[in-house]
Amino acid sequence: MLLCVRLPRDARFDEERERYALRHCCEDCGFFEPATGGCRHFWPNREHRRAFYAGPPAGELVFCKEFELA
Repeated sequence: MLLCVRLPRDARFDEERERYALRHCCEDCGFFEPATGGCRHFWPNREHRRAFYAGPPAGELVFCKEFELA
């Protein structure tokens, strides 16, 4: 079972993410393995990567419960 929290994504979150330099993507996590782009705990991480949030705000935010700020 993947440990994650899903929330609606909107323009307000994107603006606050930029303003407050919020970190929630794999690339900022201590369990991220840059060489492979994967998680050291082997969780699927496509929805947690920065590239997933590159488009316009629509859909959901997916927060991993194992996120550990690096």
